[in-house]
Amino acid sequence: MDPKAVYALTAKGRSELNSAGTSLSAAELKLMVLIDGKATAARIEAQASPLTPAAVDEAIGKLARGGFIGLASDVSSGAIDIVGLTLADQSMAGIDSLRKNGYFVKIARHAAEERKLAKDEKITVLVVEDDPQLAKLLRMYFRMENMETRLASSRSEIAAALNQKPAPDVVLLDVVLPDVNGFEVLQRMRQHDAMKKIPVIMCTARATREGVLEGLQHGADGYVTKPFEVDVLLRAVKNVIGLP
Repeated sequence: MDPKAVYALTAKGRSELNSAGTSLSAAELKLMVLIDGKATAARIEAQASPLTPAAVDEAIGKLARGGFIGLASDVSSGAIDIVGLTLADQSMAGIDSLRKNGYFVKIARHAAEERKLAKDEKITVLVVEDDPQLAKLLRMYFRMENMETRLASSRSEIAAALNQKPAPDVVLLDVVLPDVNGFEVLQRMRQHDAMKKIPVIMCTARATREGVLEGLQHGADGYVTKPFEVDVLLRAVKNVIGLP
């Protein structure tokens, strides 16, 4: 790999980061987030720690062969610093405004194995959200999908909800909360034997490239920026759990 090469996401790559399900590995997703049409391969390699240079080379080669990335000079939209935009996003605001306001993605990694529910078994979703209206709306939609929902908005409520039996099958975790940072909650979950394998989807009204990368590095299974379509979020939840 040429260390001076500059890669950019192709239309296929941007679509992958704007879907409610992806089969890309954690390493490949991290590189997809880092690739912005401006950073050189050497810079990406330096930022991709703890991935080894060999692992970065292999992943970039795989992404290029899969058509997710290409040399910036060959990708017409390579200079765009925002990925995962819907057509509606692009029509409602110019690229300059989107650059200023944040980074938009809808990432949800497919579970390694398909989940088959037993008769009368229900999925439990923990919604960590400090907007009470949004939290209630999500609970209503999950109930329509025959899913149990727990709501939490503070450190103490999160701890109580996580320790309640049965453990949640998936957590929707807001990044900005009144008395705790969502990344801190995610990090603590990944350090806890009983919680480290619970799928977590980060949700936030405004994300940065660094924030998305931080979530993936701490072990997030998905990252969805608000405002989101409820059907997209439902598909994301089913994808990370392993439901068809």
